[in-house]
Amino acid sequence: MEKQSARIVLNGEAIRRALTRVTHEILEKNQGTDHVALVGIRTRGVDLSRRLAAQIEEGEGVKIPCGEIDITLYRDDVGRTRKLPEVRGTHIPFSVEGMRIILVDDVFYTGRTIRAAMDALMDFGRPRSIQLAVLVDRGHRELPIRPDYVGKNLPTARSEHVHVRLRERDSVDDAVVIE
Repeated sequence: MEKQSARIVLNGEAIRRALTRVTHEILEKNQGTDHVALVGIRTRGVDLSRRLAAQIEEGEGVKIPCGEIDITLYRDDVGRTRKLPEVRGTHIPFSVEGMRIILVDDVFYTGRTIRAAMDALMDFGRPRSIQLAVLVDRGHRELPIRPDYVGKNLPTARSEHVHVRLRERDSVDDAVVIE
């Protein structure tokens, strides 16, 4: 069996700086916080969306709505494996009607997760717009979807995997490429 190698591509400080930059870009593009809400895609997108919301509140003095979405049943590969999907639940405690929703995820790869998240979100109403913020964009799109806000562009080989670890779940902040 071949041993996998891993390299850290983002440490905790780099993640903090990336999220600060993304926060400023969100505020600039949306000209403030009016009608802006964050929705994190389970699992680590939820943690990242909470961090972005905290930075917005700290900088602007405004608490923006924050929710979480589970895309499990919206995935295009659901039912293709014998394993039963684990549904963790969606919690969006505000109306999405007329809102500028910013979907937040840790790693952008093919676009399929985001497509599923948009489908799930539309079941809650019709937002004014949907934007996408990701910590890492690793390329290899399969759908015509691209992030509006990117913490780090990271070209990868299809054989590589990007794992983001966050202190809320993993007791450390970093992003690692595994070959």
